Amino acid sequence: MLKKVLLALGIIIAAAASALGIYAYKNMNYDKRPLEKTYKAGYQEKQITLAGGTILNYAEGPDNGPALLLIHGQSMEWEDYARVLPGLSEYYHVYAIDCHGHGESSHDSAKYTGVAMGQDFVRFIENVIGEPCVVSGHSSGGILAAWIAANAPQDVLGIVLEDPPFFSVEPEEMQNTFVWLENFETVHNFRKQTGTDDYVVYYMENSYLWGMFGDLRKFVAASARKYRAEHPGEPLKLWYVPYQWIHGTLYLDDFDLGFSETFYTGSWFEGFNQQKTLSQINCPSVYIKAATQYGKDGVLYAANSDEDAEKVHSLIKGNEMTTIKSGHDIHFEHPDKFVQIMAEFLNRIRRIP
Repeated sequence: MLKKVLLALGIIIAAAASALGIYAYKNMNYDKRPLEKTYKAGYQEKQITLAGGTILNYAEGPDNGPALLLIHGQSMEWEDYARVLPGLSEYYHVYAIDCHGHGESSHDSAKYTGVAMGQDFVRFIENVIGEPCVVSGHSSGGILAAWIAANAPQDVLGIVLEDPPFFSVEPEEMQNTFVWLENFETVHNFRKQTGTDDYVVYYMENSYLWGMFGDLRKFVAASARKYRAEHPGEPLKLWYVPYQWIHGTLYLDDFDLGFSETFYTGSWFEGFNQQKTLSQINCPSVYIKAATQYGKDGVLYAANSDEDAEKVHSLIKGNEMTTIKSGHDIHFEHPDKFVQIMAEFLNRIRRIP
């Protein structure tokens, strides 16, 4: 009897150890397999230098359909789309770009406005893609997609707006939002201090999100500081922390924090009127919104409120809107659903005479 009990206990312990090992491995390597699949699907990383010297880094997929330009959200890079790039390449000729101040594109603060970036992306469409394309943007990338559609309609077949924070994105609009407390205010305070020179460590020690974990934050922050000291130049990964919780730090070493500061001050919106931009869009469009959530403290966790989302929807002529129960990074959290939406949107465009 004792032998059976010990055997059963051994099996349970072995199974638990195996499950823990798989969990830890996934947290430490979650970003690698999607990139491997992306390159296997035929993507190549390239660069173009525009007139004036701006370098735009991007990944280009195989020519399997109409052109699609993907514009990531703030502090991300083109690689953030890795989970959907192989699937999208079955329908589109994909170009996934690094925004200014991100990744290997130029870190030139003179270009850190929506208008300047939009103008450069129009040049990219005309000089690299060479034909009208679908433009899909996530978060602030969605705001840029809207600007391109409004100001260069001849270059756009249609747009997909993935949870853009319209009307909750300029300083006076977002004082009580998660993104203000979690990102913009944290970056601003980091740039004013001198005690810590590693923003990733500072973020883990001071962010709004990790402040919700009470004393556990101290343990996790200490782990982060230790990991960064032992792995210089490598993104933060902690085997026991779900990778979704720190995915937002993955590309911070290649992100110019001065870009974030332009949202804190509002200078990114110089010459950019949100309502006017949306009302000028005449191409087919889909607005994907992550379901609105509020914290117990009343802080808006979503990109914008339901009221502001409805305003976006009503301003864009003929827009289709869909709401998904998801966090902000929909293509990362629900890649199959995102690819499905993009494939259906392409069918919609093809039906237009």
